[in-house]
Amino acid sequence: MSKIEVNTVEPQCGTTLTLGASGDTVQLGTGASQSGFGRTGTVDWDTSNIKTATFTAANGSGYFANTSGGAFTMNLPAGTAGNIVSVVDYTNTFQTNALTISPNGSQKIGGTNASFTALTEGQSLTFVYVDDTEGWKNVQDSTSNATGDPFLIATGGTITTSGNCKIHTFTGPGTFTVCKVSATAAENIVSYLVVAGGGGSGHNNYAGGGGAGGFRELKSPSTPYTASPLDGYPSAPNRVTVTATAFPITVGSGGTGAGNGGKGAVGSVSTFSTITSAGGGGGGAYTGGGGNCGTDGGSGGGGSANAGAAGSGNTPSTTPAQGTNGGAGSGSSGGGGGGATTAGSTGGPSPAGSAGGTGGTTNIPGSPITKSSGGDGAGSSTPATNGGANTGDGGCKSNPGTFPNGGSGIVVIRYKYQ
Repeated sequence: MSKIEVNTVEPQCGTTLTLGASGDTVQLGTGASQSGFGRTGTVDWDTSNIKTATFTAANGSGYFANTSGGAFTMNLPAGTAGNIVSVVDYTNTFQTNALTISPNGSQKIGGTNASFTALTEGQSLTFVYVDDTEGWKNVQDSTSNATGDPFLIATGGTITTSGNCKIHTFTGPGTFTVCKVSATAAENIVSYLVVAGGGGSGHNNYAGGGGAGGFRELKSPSTPYTASPLDGYPSAPNRVTVTATAFPITVGSGGTGAGNGGKGAVGSVSTFSTITSAGGGGGGAYTGGGGNCGTDGGSGGGGSANAGAAGSGNTPSTTPAQGTNGGAGSGSSGGGGGGATTAGSTGGPSPAGSAGGTGGTTNIPGSPITKSSGGDGAGSSTPATNGGANTGDGGCKSNPGTFPNGGSGIVVIRYKYQ
């Protein structure tokens, strides 16, 4: 092998210097670096140092940014014409924890001396420094993450995460749209909680409490969490296997409290796919001349004083039961509305009234929530209370001029997304 040692090579004539012939490879020695040739518009990707905290980028480098543990910043280097920097969303979490890209000093990004925030899941960006007028220009912005995603992908409602699961919460009507099903068939059986609107209280001081809205839950084995005792998975008809389509969601309103001596209104149904939860039964009304019965529903309304009969729960019937019976009224107070897991109490001695049945507690959104509690039956000292929004609770008793309503329902859907 021949060796030539020189400091400068120049063309004998003209201004073009040719190294090698067609088909040859011109190669730098091991450990050598070049300057003056410029770059070809590509970067060298740093695969050995995944970024998880604020850092300063270097010209000619591409970075993998992992924001799963929290948002941070990529500081751009001091740019000169032709500099290039790239970055990509390593964990597909920019939409949850953004990456901020900040220019150096008074330099600009796209003509503005301000930071850019990358907010799109799976986003990748390439910046080239053009000049001091425009600064860094984004020459490539990919918001289509070309990964082989084997998991279910869906939109709709308010979306949160818990572990490897996504949770879609609907507090009003909406649409759960499945964009892509999972490659694992069992993961297309989703977990859900469907709670209907609670029943309104009956009229007057000794009325029955409103029954809770129907409570229906299913915990898929692919979405670990602590479910309520009413997990419907063992009964195959309760299982919802989603397909790539839109599923309309109905969230039932609470029944209105009764005026003019009437019964409380029944709550409205909530639905998801083939699952319907029935509205809670209205509480019976005390009219002074005898008791009125509570109404049937997801859970039954309580009967009024003077022995008003209780409304029946789990109407229509589901397995497991979506609710319980209300409590019957006594001679001096109304019965409590039925709850998801226990029945309403029979009317007790005045002035205390009687307790509504207890609701169901589940961790489907990632922390414990209790829904579908029955409204208290009325003695003369029982406070009048509306069922809370999106609780499915029954209304508690009624005073003259105050007619407590049942609480509206809620729908929650959970599935594995990673």
